Amino acid sequence: MRRLYWFQNDLRLADNPGLAAQAEGEQLLLLYLWPRQRPWCHQNEPGPQRQRFLVESVRALREALAALGQDLLVLQGSPELVIPQLVEQLRIDRVATARTPGAYEEASLARLKRTLSVPVDVHQGDTLFAEADLPFPLAGLPAQFTPFRRAVEEAATPLAPVPAPATLPPPPAVPFDDTPAASARPPASLPLRGGRAEGERRLARFVSPEGGLYRYKETRDGLDPLDGSSTLSPWLATGCLSPREVAAAVADCEAAHGSNESSYWLYFELLWREFYHWRALADARSLFRLHGGSRKRRLHNCTFEPRNFARWCQGDTNFPLVNACMHQLVETGWMSNRGRQLAASCLIHEYGIDWRFGAAFFEKHLIDFDVASNYGNWQYIAGVGADPRGGRRFDQVAQAARHDPEGLFTAKWDGERPKQPDYVTDAADWPIGH
Repeated sequence: MRRLYWFQNDLRLADNPGLAAQAEGEQLLLLYLWPRQRPWCHQNEPGPQRQRFLVESVRALREALAALGQDLLVLQGSPELVIPQLVEQLRIDRVATARTPGAYEEASLARLKRTLSVPVDVHQGDTLFAEADLPFPLAGLPAQFTPFRRAVEEAATPLAPVPAPATLPPPPAVPFDDTPAASARPPASLPLRGGRAEGERRLARFVSPEGGLYRYKETRDGLDPLDGSSTLSPWLATGCLSPREVAAAVADCEAAHGSNESSYWLYFELLWREFYHWRALADARSLFRLHGGSRKRRLHNCTFEPRNFARWCQGDTNFPLVNACMHQLVETGWMSNRGRQLAASCLIHEYGIDWRFGAAFFEKHLIDFDVASNYGNWQYIAGVGADPRGGRRFDQVAQAARHDPEGLFTAKWDGERPKQPDYVTDAADWPIGH
C-alpha cells in the first residue's frame, strides 16, 4: 500500500500519532504544504520572523526524517489541488493528516475528502485530550474557560506522549524541497530558532528546579521573553513540541522535585490553549466574525480610521508601552502575554477599531501564531468571545506603571513617540454644501 501523510502543525516525529500510524506500507510520501496567509484585513504575507522560524522548523524535520531514510516533499498550493494530483500521479492508496482548528482548515479538509477517491484518515491533533475523553460533546462545550477547566481537571487525563516511529516506509521517487528561503536572521534580542531540538532544549531548561518553572506564576507577565515566560509557544504552535510532552515534563519534574502553584500554572496555561483549540472547532466561522457567535451587536469596533490603525501597527501611538510592545513584535516575532493584552485593548477600546484587523496583524508577525489562541484571545479582549465580563479594557497608564515602572522596557524598544492628535481634519474632510 502506498500512503501519503500531510504534515500541518505537527512538525515532529515523536508524539505524532498520525505519523506513527503510517509505519506499515510499501511506500510513504511525506508532504508539507507551505502556508499562505490569505488576504485578510490588509495583511497578506507572513512577516519575516514568522517565515524564518517556520523554515527552520521544516528543515529540522527533514533532517530528522533523513535519519530514517525518509524525506519531506515541500510544495506551495492549496491541499485540495495539490494532494489529488499527487494521489493520481503516484497511485497513492490512502491519505492521512492531523486535525487542526480553523474554519478555513476544516473547509479545506472537507473539500479534499470530497475530491479524493481514496480514504482520508484524520488523526488526533495537538491536544492534551482526545475529543472522546472530554466530559461534554463539542456542541456543549462551555462558553467560558473556568467551567471547562474544572470539568476536564476532574474527568479527563492528558494523553501520554507516544514515541517516535523507529522505521518508516521509503519515499517514492519525486523531486523534493520547495521551501521558501528565509531572508531574516534571528534577532539578537530573541535568538529563538525553529526545530524540534531547539524546542526540547528550551523545555528542558525551563522545566527544571533551576529553570523558571517554580517561579512561573510570579514572572509570567514579564515583558521580555526570557525573563519569566516559558517561551515554549513558538514550538507548540509549529508542532515541534506537543502539549502532551510539555504536560508530561511538568508532571515528571513535580514527581521528582515537588510541586507548587507556579509549576501548576504552566499546566493551567496549557489548559487555556486546549480550551481555545476546542472552542475554535466548535465556533467555526464565528471565530472570525466581528460579533463572534453572539447575536448582540456591540457599538464599539464599528469604525476603521486608517491613520490610527497605521499608528498602532507602527508603534506610534500615544501609549509608550504599547509602542514598545509593537516594536518588539515586528522585530522579533514575539510579544509577551501582557503586552498582547495591552496592545489589543489599545486598538479596540482606545481607537474603536475592528478587533480582526489587530488579530490579522498578529497573525502576520507572531512566530507562535496559533489560529485558535490568537483569534480566541482577541475576541476575549473585545468582549465577543469567552470573557464572562464582556471585554477587557486596560488602563494603559496604570498598566505601564505596574509592569514597566522604571520605563526600562519602554526605553529599550523606543516606546516614547511624539504625541499626536487622534484625528486630523483638513479641507478635504469638510462637508460639501448643497
